[in-house]
Amino acid sequence: MTYYQQASNEVLKQYIRCFWWLDNDSSKNLNYTILPDGFFDIIVRFDNYKYQSTVLTGLYTKELAVVIPPNHQLFGIQFKLPAAEYTFYESIAPLLNSEKKLPAAFWNLNAFDFLENTYTIDRLSSLISKEINKENNPDDRKLNLFRLLSQTKGNESVSYFADKVFWSSRQINRYFNKMFGLSLKSYCNILRCSASFKDIKNGDLLSNQNYYDRSHFNKEIKKYTNQTPKSLSHNENDRFLQISIIPSE
Repeated sequence: MTYYQQASNEVLKQYIRCFWWLDNDSSKNLNYTILPDGFFDIIVRFDNYKYQSTVLTGLYTKELAVVIPPNHQLFGIQFKLPAAEYTFYESIAPLLNSEKKLPAAFWNLNAFDFLENTYTIDRLSSLISKEINKENNPDDRKLNLFRLLSQTKGNESVSYFADKVFWSSRQINRYFNKMFGLSLKSYCNILRCSASFKDIKNGDLLSNQNYYDRSHFNKEIKKYTNQTPKSLSHNENDRFLQISIIPSE
């Protein structure tokens, strides 16, 4: 299996976490469990480098079993929340824990040469920048909220974020449910869970993400991953891809 990812450029870093590529160049199925991480993706699927389909996912609040057949490839763009409103101009709430198929010609993804990923990523970055620039007046409250969520990894209360961006908790939750299909508190819990994966990989089964105690930590990790921290730490057969790709300390 070959996997790599590339961070977005400075212009797009508010909207895109990374571009990624996975190639099952083995003769066996690859079985993974994808864990909630607070991002959503466009995924382009290939069979022996021949284009098959493009899908847009929503956010995930639970684990997802994925099987990648031999000689299949995936190219992905992992988006941050602002991209829903300012790149796609639509709610992804209906896609919570699911995905939808996009037209083959969406962003010309069926025509790019994914054997030349660096060039392809540059072209896609330019295309996505133009999509974002269609919105002349992004809401500063929303952008500031997303920035704070990223900085704090969800380790603050809803009232904290509301006070910081001068936006009521009720309005924020209405916006989150409408655009993303879950409350701000639930999203914060997912961010905090995801931020714990690095600690878990390094054998810290308590984490430093402001959980009340070990019992609370175990309960929250189990809620969103259906696994105990110990099971995630063992990561048998590299089943949990997001943990496998975290650099070891």
